[in-house]
Amino acid sequence: MDAHAQVREGGEPLLTIGDFAARARLSPKALRLYDRLGLLTPAYVDESTGYRHYRPAQVEHARMVVLLRRLGMPLADIAATVRLDGEQAGRAVAAYWADVEERHAEQRTLVGYLRGRLSERGFEMYAKDFEVKTVDVPEQHVICESRHVLSEELPVWIDASTRRLEEAAESECGGMADSPFVVYHAEVTQDSDGPAEACVPVRDAAAARAWAQKAGRERGTSYRVEPARRIAYTRITKAQVSYPQILGAFEAVEAWVAREGLKVTGPCREIYFVEWDTAGPEDQVCDVAFPVGE
Repeated sequence: MDAHAQVREGGEPLLTIGDFAARARLSPKALRLYDRLGLLTPAYVDESTGYRHYRPAQVEHARMVVLLRRLGMPLADIAATVRLDGEQAGRAVAAYWADVEERHAEQRTLVGYLRGRLSERGFEMYAKDFEVKTVDVPEQHVICESRHVLSEELPVWIDASTRRLEEAAESECGGMADSPFVVYHAEVTQDSDGPAEACVPVRDAAAARAWAQKAGRERGTSYRVEPARRIAYTRITKAQVSYPQILGAFEAVEAWVAREGLKVTGPCREIYFVEWDTAGPEDQVCDVAFPVGE
């Protein structure tokens, strides 16, 4: 086919990549990139020449891709958003930006924490917000779910795993005996995946053992006995569960343990004693705790 011949689709003349690039105010290089990324596919590609052609209606699509790219939206989300109708696409953009603003708020707080910490006043900035106490916890029979998980996956996994364990406790193990807790056997960050272990204390040990045998290794489920121990803890609000406040909570407990001449005898944990979804930002929801001994 002559490269200059007019190409039509359903009677509608198609635009060459040069004409389309001019209308969309994009370079041909950008259009080839968007095609390769699956964000903007040409209406027609000549098999013999490789020339790309576009429908005039795709100009708005191209401009929308540019705007979403400038917004920092991930490529997969852009591809999904531009396939939606106007109202749905608007909701998708609003939901994405709400997540961005939440993440930026956390990062803004983290920047303040880091600046203070680097100037040797970071710990003091946050330690004053946390009162540390100790309590003796009796032996507990717990059903557990363990998983290697990164920090961005952690909130969803904690919610889902504790709900599954709570349902199993009520239906299979004689009911819950105490508050659920999450044990961190290693750091959970963007780069370190734990593992973390969700635990629910139950009333019927024999039933819990039977449940664990029946459940097998599904989702890393198990039953074990949590020995009696003393824990040092500080109680935090829902707002303080966010970074970096929760880092300050862990550091405050560790510093208190060191000042008291005690030793940490087990992995740190978060003990949740309030239904998360019904709690407000200033409601106390969680104990950040370390097992301790002489």
